[in-house]
Amino acid sequence: MRSSLDRARPLIPLRLWALLTLLLASVIAAWPVQARAQAAALPDFTELVERVGPAVVNIRTLERAHGQSPLGGLDPGVEEFFRRFGIPLPGRPDPRRAPRNEDDEQQPRQRGVGSGFILGPDGYIMTNAHVVDGADELMVTLTDKREFKARVIGADRRTDVALVKIEASGLPAVKIGDSQRLKVGEWVMAIGSPFGLENTVTAGIVSAKARDTGEYVPFIQTDVAINPGNSGGPLINLRGEVVGINSQIYSRSGGFMGISFAIPIDEAMRVADQLRASGRVVRGRIGVQIGPVTKEVAEAIGLGKPAGALVQAVESGQAAEKAGVEAGDIIVKVDGKTVEKSSDLPRIIGNIKPGSKTTLQVFRRGSSRDLTLTVGEFEPEQSARRGPGESGTPAPTKSALGVGVSDLSDAQKKELRVRGGVRVDSVEGAAARAGLREGDVILALDSTDITDARQFASVAAKLEKARSVTVLVRRGEGVNYLVIRPAR
Repeated sequence: MRSSLDRARPLIPLRLWALLTLLLASVIAAWPVQARAQAAALPDFTELVERVGPAVVNIRTLERAHGQSPLGGLDPGVEEFFRRFGIPLPGRPDPRRAPRNEDDEQQPRQRGVGSGFILGPDGYIMTNAHVVDGADELMVTLTDKREFKARVIGADRRTDVALVKIEASGLPAVKIGDSQRLKVGEWVMAIGSPFGLENTVTAGIVSAKARDTGEYVPFIQTDVAINPGNSGGPLINLRGEVVGINSQIYSRSGGFMGISFAIPIDEAMRVADQLRASGRVVRGRIGVQIGPVTKEVAEAIGLGKPAGALVQAVESGQAAEKAGVEAGDIIVKVDGKTVEKSSDLPRIIGNIKPGSKTTLQVFRRGSSRDLTLTVGEFEPEQSARRGPGESGTPAPTKSALGVGVSDLSDAQKKELRVRGGVRVDSVEGAAARAGLREGDVILALDSTDITDARQFASVAAKLEKARSVTVLVRRGEGVNYLVIRPAR
């Protein structure tokens, strides 16, 4: 006869099975809820496309034959040889297949495809400068398939921004956002014509901000798929606002590889406003060549943190020279605005109206000073001068640093536009390891300006052998700091 314990055993697995079944059912029932919650966390771009899409346009650039060899400067005799033997030239119809028609050469040919977006109902459209560069005609196609011939109001190659105009009214327009509010990791969307495929939508996130890939533009980096033909199209945030113009990609293949760059819309609008008013962009300049300040140099000269712009050269007769800016100065502020990195300086100065007075705070020989100057207007960079001559160089003086130097002649000082300094004639040991070369001009040793070879030797002899020495060096047209460390 079975005991009550034996009779109870089969009931335990049944109860456990019932519990597991109930638990599994609850998990299965929760799956749709979790899926819906995850889906709700992802952005829905459909409304944005419907709202912004009609204001995005396709831009086709056309060019006419200009009566010159399509091979770009090909010798006329060689070109005639190709024609005589019936060999087709690039960009021309094959003479073996069709008779030559002189009128065909006057017909515009498609040159490229880009994108743009309408700023207002009056027909102003923003795009990239490289989209319209060199085009004889522009054709703008709207999403409703209407086509308009456009004219270029102005283009600025330095920021890659262009403004074009079509004769139409009542057009759909984009809403301009604030690129300063954009955050890394934020969802963004692009609309354009990659490879000529109109009204293509791609999406991704902001990967980084203030990428220094251009002289005047701190680019927005994204992982939004951008390809040839997307150029000039808008980058749009989840509020439906344009925050950038898609401009460049990083690619080894010519196609998208996960990194694309957009011009911040606030920078682009400043340029567009000037183009609309005068057809060109006016920028301020002060006449300096600059470089970055490294952590090593900042610590060595007592600046503290690596910030500001190192003045490597000062142009003769320009605003900086007139104000007393010297090669080796570090510009740390402009009108109280901090220059965080060297690339900030041309942007800050460029946004100042030429003729305006401004104050630079410079760090020189261990202390800061303010210099007031009148900002000039940007002009093409002057060609670089030759390096200092070597004729008539006095006999070198060997210093305690293992550097042989000699005085500069008056002619060399005038050519270099310096008041003092010495020429390096030989170098060895720690100075050579620091990067000092024969032919360099030493302008300062630590915080002491160098006037001649005798004074250089005297200053070098008083330096502590166990500590690092900072040397301000002129090489070619620029200056830089080198740190000579003692051997260990």
